[in-house]
Amino acid sequence: ELMGRDSKGEPVPVSQLWSRRTNTKFNGTAYPVQRGAEAIYSAEGAKEVQANVDYYMANATLIKEGLTKVGFTTFGGVNAPYVWLKTPNGQDSWQFFDTLLARANVVGTPGSGFGACGEGYFRLSAFGHRAQVEEALERIAKHF
Repeated sequence: ELMGRDSKGEPVPVSQLWSRRTNTKFNGTAYPVQRGAEAIYSAEGAKEVQANVDYYMANATLIKEGLTKVGFTTFGGVNAPYVWLKTPNGQDSWQFFDTLLARANVVGTPGSGFGACGEGYFRLSAFGHRAQVEEALERIAKHF
């Protein structure tokens, strides 16, 4: 029964005003998330974003160099934090997944997951901690 007024001054039940306020507030992106997104557009935010990009791209460089050193044919890792390799010995991408997991305890993404043209290739991601990337490369070098 409690009445209020809308933006035009017309009488409206407070329950409708409250419902609209609540639905508007909780159907959007949370305020802390909006503020975080806003922060990346500041000078400091741009530096932090670039530092993250540089970190992951350095990981990609390590992966590419480590795999090449062991004898894999690699692609990518230059403009994106993913390194692709040609699966060895004619293995399909799932066979190589199993081999890499069994020998080196390293997981990646079989190329066939990206469609028929991905078959015969395998993708490793540079999104990880440097120490883990280095450890994975050591295991690969030891077992391949």
